Amino acid sequence: VLIIIGILLGAILKGADLINSAKQKKFYNSFVRSWEITVENYYDRTGNLLGDGTDNGGTGSPDGKFDNVTGSTFSNSGGIDDILKRVGLTPPTTNTSQSGQYKFTGHYSGSQTITLYLDYKHSDKDDTYYNTLYFTAVPTDLAVALDKIIDGKANANEGKFRRYPDNTTNPGYVGNWPSADPKQDFSEKTVNTMLIVDLP
Repeated sequence: VLIIIGILLGAILKGADLINSAKQKKFYNSFVRSWEITVENYYDRTGNLLGDGTDNGGTGSPDGKFDNVTGSTFSNSGGIDDILKRVGLTPPTTNTSQSGQYKFTGHYSGSQTITLYLDYKHSDKDDTYYNTLYFTAVPTDLAVALDKIIDGKANANEGKFRRYPDNTTNPGYVGNWPSADPKQDFSEKTVNTMLIVDLP
């Protein structure tokens, strides 16, 4: 009986891990990667950077830098979605009313509304600025999974996908993601992250 109970518990835990992994991959493919491809396609089609200058959904004059456009306005009239449709591109679909936001339930964080920004961020690690897809309120367990998917390993301040800011000096997780478990030292339920975009 004990052996059967152990097998059942193992199967249940493994099943939960598989379901969670599938949710994380779905978020990456349908939101993160879809927006990365959309930004690249807009540049290929127009020669301009999405979210850079008023004609491209940003503010001011184009200068090759994202204008810190918040995803909470992408689906508004005249927003990023309309800019994309104007050139024949379809905005990525999501599970909220704004294409630049996505609801995701982390293991410890509960339901979070993750917001994407088209932003120009300074990397303290590299001491340079990058155009980035900047995501706020990302459940930490999701951030770690995304880092493994995108960069092949979990390192919070190296590679294309990083924690923001990427100069964390807390001795508990220099170069490492904090624990998502609030019972652990150096834990945080959510983090802000950036995906470096190699444009223009």
